[in-house]
Parts: sequence; C-alpha cells; structure tokens
Amino acid sequence: MYAEGILEIKRHGAEPPSFEASVIGRIVFSFADAILMIAFCKATLVVSTFALFPVLAQAAAAPLTVQIEQAARVELERQMAASGLSEPQFDLAVVSARAAPPCAQNIAIEPLDTRSPQRMRFLARCPDTPGWRYEYVVRARVTAMVAVAAAPVLANEALTDAQVTIERRDISNIADPITTPADAVGQMSRRMLRPGDILRAGQLASAILVKRGDAVAMVARRDGIEVSTAGEALDAGARGAVVRVRNAGSGQIVRMRVAGQGTVEPVDSPAGR
Repeated sequence: MYAEGILEIKRHGAEPPSFEASVIGRIVFSFADAILMIAFCKATLVVSTFALFPVLAQAAAAPLTVQIEQAARVELERQMAASGLSEPQFDLAVVSARAAPPCAQNIAIEPLDTRSPQRMRFLARCPDTPGWRYEYVVRARVTAMVAVAAAPVLANEALTDAQVTIERRDISNIADPITTPADAVGQMSRRMLRPGDILRAGQLASAILVKRGDAVAMVARRDGIEVSTAGEALDAGARGAVVRVRNAGSGQIVRMRVAGQGTVEPVDSPAGR
C-alpha cells in the first residue's frame, strides 16, 4: 500500500515527505504552540497582577491601628519637646479600633484634638473615589522625669534644695509639671505638700521677700558706686515686685523694686543685679 501511495504521488509530480521531515514538522508546530501558550500565560499573569494591585498595596501598608499609633506618638513627641520635659516615655492604645474597608491609596491620618493625652482624636481618611472617613480615639500614658517634693512642705513655705528631688512620674493628667529643681527652689507653695507630690507651676508662687512694715535696705548702684539707706516697706512683694517704701531719714515715699530678702532698689535699675 505504501508503494502504491508513492507511485500515486509520483504520477502527480511530487515526492512523499520523508519520516525525518514529518518529525521535524511536528516539532516545529509543537514549539509554536508552546510559545503561544507561554504568551497567553504571561498576559493572564499581568492582568491578574493589575487586578490584585490594590489588595497587595493594602497588605504591604502597616495596619491602620499602627499608623494611628505612630501619628499619636509623633504628636506627643512634638508636645513634650515644646514643654521641655526630660526623658518622656509613652504607652499608646487605639481604643476605637473599628475595621476599615480596603483603600487602594495611602490612608491619610489627621489629628483632630490632641490637647489631652488620655483622649486624643484622629481622623483616618481614604482618598479613593469614593473614599471613606473614620474617627479614632487614642489613649496615652505619659511619664517623664519631673520635680517632686522630697519632704513635707507647709503652705506659704519657700522650698529649699533638700525639699526637691527628681523622679519619673505619670503626668498624663498634669499640664504644668516642673521639670528642674532650680525652677522650684525658692518658690512658695500655695498649699501643703507631702513627700512624692509632683510640683506644679500653678501651685507655686514667688516667695514673699518683703512684708509690709519690714525694715528694708534701699540700695542704689551706679558706675560701681553703691549707696544704701534705711526704709520701711509699705507693701508686701516677691522678687521683682514693685512696692512702696518710706525713706526712714526723709519720710519720702518712693516706689522701689524688691531685689532680695529685705532689699529694694530703684525701679529704673537693671533687674537681677
């Protein structure tokens, strides 16, 4: 039968394909099919990647609660730096951690109200179209090295070096802690203090250095020359306060500035000399 086929082909002027040519032809067609299949797979992979890009971007970003905590920490660090607190530390927690829908773009975190560390409000906003906006609350515990009473202090008593020390304390609810002993020593407490009480600027006042009726020294300095005379204070005052003083020699009443314990100086004199 094969011989007959050869004869039939020869009658039409053509040679039958050899076995090797048949095999090569099949290999060529199989290779072309493979190339087409690879191209189709690559195209499918590219389309799938673009379809999954928003999901992958959302997964690559930090969780929303972490982003909100980071924003709260940045805001607290800014506030602590402005207040001059020493070695502040924070413990943060997002208390209204609702689940947010996916967002193809970066979520924007905006502070709404950060006045109180124990209740800081932030807005999370997705800029997609349509997007979404959710509000979150962050509670923070803030500690820092602040001045505290080292010994009992009576009301209206001026603090001494021995009565002030530095300790780490929770100041989450305290807006005006004193950070260095130098800012407290010499100040007068408006109320009685117990050991361990945090010293606050609002609870301290400048100590009264001159009381009404006190004998004071009226001191004037100019060009290296100092002149002093006796007087009587007609007002009470702390350092820097302007009080009335009667000159003991002439009886003249003048306005003087309190310069120290029992000492006053002319108002036009440079302060702090």
